Amino acid sequence: MSTSEMSRPAGPAGPVGKPAEEPPADGGAQPPATLGGGSETIRPAHESTRRPIPRPVRRAFGPVGALLLWWLLGRTGVLSPDTLASPVAVFRKGGDLTTGGQLGSAIWASTQRVVEGFLIGAVAGTSLALLAGLFRLGEDLIDATVGMLRALPWVGLIPLFIVWFGIDEKPKIALVVIAVTFPLYFNIYAGIRGVDSQLVEAGTVLGLNRWGQIRHIVLPGALPSALVGLRYALGSAWLALVFAEQINATNGIGYLMNNAEQFFQTDVIVVCLVVYAVLGLVSDLIVRLATTYLLSWRASFDGA
Repeated sequence: MSTSEMSRPAGPAGPVGKPAEEPPADGGAQPPATLGGGSETIRPAHESTRRPIPRPVRRAFGPVGALLLWWLLGRTGVLSPDTLASPVAVFRKGGDLTTGGQLGSAIWASTQRVVEGFLIGAVAGTSLALLAGLFRLGEDLIDATVGMLRALPWVGLIPLFIVWFGIDEKPKIALVVIAVTFPLYFNIYAGIRGVDSQLVEAGTVLGLNRWGQIRHIVLPGALPSALVGLRYALGSAWLALVFAEQINATNGIGYLMNNAEQFFQTDVIVVCLVVYAVLGLVSDLIVRLATTYLLSWRASFDGA
C-alpha cells in the first residue's frame, strides 16, 4: 500500500483508478434522483417558478413606454403644443379628421398612388432582374446601367419629372416607380446569382433542361431574396409618396401634411405620420405572411 492510499479518508469506494467524489460543501447542487426503472433524472438546483412574459407583451413595452414619456413631457409642459402636440390632442384630431371624412379620402388617394406605382415598379424591377440574372448578355447590358441610375438621388429627380410629366398624377407615380424598381431589381438579381451551383449541376445530372433548372432550382432559390426586396420596395414606396405628394397635390396624406405645416398644426402632422406608419406596417405584415406561406418548405432559424 502506498503512502497516498494510507492517507485517504474512509468513504464509499469509487471506480477503479478514480478517487471517490466528495459531496458538495455548499449544498447548491442536488444529487440525481433515482427513478423506479433505475434511470437518473438530473434536476436544476434552483428551478424558476415564474411564468415568462408573453412575447406580444414584451414587444409592446417599447412603444407604450415611448407613448407614456411623450404624454408626460406634454403634461408637464416640457414639450409645448407648438413644438409637438400631446398624444391626447393627436388622438382627438385623428377622430375629427376621420369623422369629417378628410382622413379616409386622403388614405384612399395615397393608397391608389402607391398601388399603381408599385405595380409598375414591380414589373420593371422583376423583368430587369430576370434578364440580368438569367442571361450574361442581359447582365452586361442592364446591370451596370441600373447600378449607375441607382446612385442618383431619386428625390432629386422631382424637378425633371415635373418637366417631363407636368404636375398632375404622373410625376407622383413615377417617383414611386423609381423607389420600388431598384430594391426589387438588386434583391432578385442577387438571389438568382446566389443559387448554389451544385444544385444546378445536380439538376443537369437528373436531366433537367434549361427551363427546368430555372423553374425548379433557380427561381425557388431566389425567392427568399426576392421577398426581402419586396419588403424594402413597399417601405420605399410609402417613403417616396411623402415626397411625391408635395408636388402640387390636391388630396392625399401628403397634402394634409403640407396644409398643416402652413398653419403650424402639429397634431395633424403627427396624425398623418401615424397613418403612414400604420400603412407601412400593414404592408410589411402582408409580405411577412406571404413569406411564411411561400417559404414554408424551408427550415430557417427563428431566433434564440
